[in-house]
Amino acid sequence: MALFIDTFVNRIDKKGRVSVPATFRAALIGLPFNGIVGMPHFRYDAVQCAGIDWMEDLVAQMGNVDLFSDEHDDLSATLFSDAKQLSFDGEGRVMLPDSLVTHAHLGDEVAFVGRGRTFEIWEPARFATHKAEARRRALEKGMTLRATPAKPDGGQ
Repeated sequence: MALFIDTFVNRIDKKGRVSVPATFRAALIGLPFNGIVGMPHFRYDAVQCAGIDWMEDLVAQMGNVDLFSDEHDDLSATLFSDAKQLSFDGEGRVMLPDSLVTHAHLGDEVAFVGRGRTFEIWEPARFATHKAEARRRALEKGMTLRATPAKPDGGQ
């Protein structure tokens, strides 16, 4: 399973290519698609990204929704119709389609934001504002994660 952590700011070149951070690319090694999948973020002006394995997991989860229901139609249209497979070139760059650039209001620089199993591409100033608000909300609500007790065999 890929793990994406940290935030990196990279420039988009004149041809619309951007270098995916090396640690993010390393997390994707061995997957059947040599690149990333990007889609308009469902909630924010950002690009939601992951490896093809994450998309395969979404397809599997769609099996839990009645095939011909409105919920299935809404989710499949939202998740898959605008998703783009973005192949790595020889230098680890991807070409960002205009539709994703427009959705996320991207300019000359982008922030790659690790989110665990996924990552996002943001316009850096917009992400800084979002991050500050998220921290404020988390502090106000006293959010925390509960420690998971270790298993007797020492595993997680």
